[in-house]
Formats: sequence, structure tokens, C-alpha cells
Amino acid sequence: MANRDGIESFVLVHNIAKRHNIGTMARSATAFGVSEFILVGRRDFNAFGSHGSTSHVKFRHFFSLAEARTYLKVEKDCDICGVEIADGASPVNQHPFRKNTAFLLGNEGTGLSAKECEICDFFVYIPQYGCGTASLNVTVAASIVLHHFGVWAGFSERTRVGNKFVVAERPAKQGKRNFCAEEAESVIEERRIRKENASHDFLDENGTSDAPSNMMDTLFADS
Repeated sequence: MANRDGIESFVLVHNIAKRHNIGTMARSATAFGVSEFILVGRRDFNAFGSHGSTSHVKFRHFFSLAEARTYLKVEKDCDICGVEIADGASPVNQHPFRKNTAFLLGNEGTGLSAKECEICDFFVYIPQYGCGTASLNVTVAASIVLHHFGVWAGFSERTRVGNKFVVAERPAKQGKRNFCAEEAESVIEERRIRKENASHDFLDENGTSDAPSNMMDTLFADS
């Protein structure tokens, strides 16, 4: 297949329950040519399982799905693809891709929420052939989907030496380790939101207090 010049893929992560899965997904992202790993909500992450790969993919942060969608649609000309067994979803092996694509993966237990589905342009699912499990771990699902996109896009295979692929030299650090750096305007906005929620005694959907110290933590709480 001919390489589709300039095609990019992105991983969009929101409300992943097990935060250490982000490190493992980052490893798959680097293996399959992902341009950016986008975190929505909390900026810090657990790099467990990344094997140093987080240095080779750019991380970007947004506070809301709406902000992330605007960035992907306007600045990156992306389709947003939800990985979910949803009505009208296409099998990923049919490669229903058209252009730059950002893949939104759902919570390990509950899948994509209604709000997450709203920002998606289309959906893919991974066909299963055995009877032993209802769904795949989010990191496994990400690997399969990103590999299929790379095949469709005609990404060039990385050079191999012996039984390993050649790893590029580690680039300059993006910022504090395991922390997605942010623009000054977003830091100011975060502080404003925290102050506003504190003054209004903000309650989350479960009716519990979401004070400044734990407001962002709930987005990526360990299960």
C-alpha cells in the first residue's frame, strides 16, 4: 500500500480508570507512529509499562473534551474515532479511515460515556472470535486499532537489527517527568476553575464534595 503522505494519528485519553495503563498505551503509541498523546483532565500520569517510550511521543493536555475536540478538528483536521461496540460501528479490520484520526478509548469497565460518544465522528470495534471474555483491556485494544490505522496509512516499517526494532535517540525532555506540560493560559484557567468550585462548594455527579485538592484526581482515580 502506498504511504498516505502527511497522515497522522492521535490517542485521546479521558477518564481511564487505571492510570498505569497510560504508560503502556504510550508504548504502543510510539510503536505505531502516533503523533500526539492527548490527556483530558489530569495532567500527571503513571509511566509504568512505558519502558521509556513516553520520551518519544508528545503529550498535550486539555481540561475538557470540548477543548480537545476543537484542537483536533480545527488545528489537526482530524476525524475522532471512538473505539466501542456501538450502533453503526465498523470492524477495525475494514479500515474505515479517511484522513488524520484521533482514537478515543473508553474506561476499562464501562466503555465510552455519552459525552465521549458525542464528540466522535465514527466508531470502530475489534471483532472477537473466542468466547472467554466480553471485552479487551484498553491497552490491548489501543494496540490493535493503532496497528490497523498504521497499515491503512502506509506508515513505513521501522528498521530492525537482530530481533529488535531500532529505537531512536531519546529527545529532549518535554518537562517534568510523567507530567504533561501546559500553556500558561491553561494553568490560569485551572486555578480559576478550582477557585470557583471551592467557593460554590462544587458537588460531583455522585453528590460528593470536589474540593480543589481532589477535583482533578477524580478524573483518573485508580480503580
